[in-house]
Amino acid sequence: MWEPQLALAGLGWRVIAPQLGGAGEDAGGASASASMDDLAGETVDLLDALHIDQAVIGGLSMGGYVALAMFRLAARYFRGLVLADTRTQADTPEGIEGRKRMLALLREKGAPAIADEMIPKLLADATRQRQPDTSARTRELILANSTDAIAGAITALMTRTDATPLLPTVHCPTLILVGERDGITPPPLSEAMHAAIAGSELVVIEGAGHLSNLEQPAAFNAALARFLEHRV
Repeated sequence: MWEPQLALAGLGWRVIAPQLGGAGEDAGGASASASMDDLAGETVDLLDALHIDQAVIGGLSMGGYVALAMFRLAARYFRGLVLADTRTQADTPEGIEGRKRMLALLREKGAPAIADEMIPKLLADATRQRQPDTSARTRELILANSTDAIAGAITALMTRTDATPLLPTVHCPTLILVGERDGITPPPLSEAMHAAIAGSELVVIEGAGHLSNLEQPAAFNAALARFLEHRV
């Protein structure tokens, strides 16, 4: 899903896009008991294996939850933090019930049903209408995951802890991005994170939904490049 951002390597940055928790067609299945802390630990292990002492670490949606978990566990790795289309709050009881329904749907009808359910929520209406390639690519990304990997991700999402108390302790350069039309983690949630992290920068990506880096990659990359050049 980070393919459009690999272009940042042309600006001299080393770009690493890990597959976590068994995601992707080339990875094994994930455990259904995976947690955000497990995924954060995978990221730390990867950085250690690559002999990277500090990095600008970020994620979108679930990746943002992983980045926050990693900051809580291993803040010394952070040269900067990027939080895109994400939130700090744990799932509400209603949200947990929704995750359980998704698990039941996955068991009954498999990954294609998850894709049918999620794509209208992940992408802005205009994206689905005007960018059929983006819709098709999003479906491919979902279907590339095994049933176990999807179940593990849903389980990690509904068992994550509230990261809101962590925000005042973030003192590294921080960029918050959010799609203007994001219905899953709408802009007011990003505005609250921006208010809680001193010195952070907030960029709203015009016309994008929840997958702002795929829907509007030029605007997303421009904001990220500015941040890397001027703040890090």
